[in-house]
Amino acid sequence: MMAVVSFAVFAGAFAISVYTLSITITPRLDRILGALRKQTPEERQPLAALVRAEQRIAVRRWAAQARPAPGYRTRVAA
Repeated sequence: MMAVVSFAVFAGAFAISVYTLSITITPRLDRILGALRKQTPEERQPLAALVRAEQRIAVRRWAAQARPAPGYRTRVAA
């Protein structure tokens, strides 16, 4: 009896893992197979996307920096 329950539990876990993998992989199967064949799609430009992302991060960092209020600026000695 215990062997049947164990088999049912592990078979269920296996079925859930296969289902999860298939749901995850199926939408991108063409890209995965293309990568395995070493074919790069024309519309993919990862370097340009990386450059844009780095620029956005830099702008956000710059915008988040604390700046003194205009009335509290230190005056430069003449």
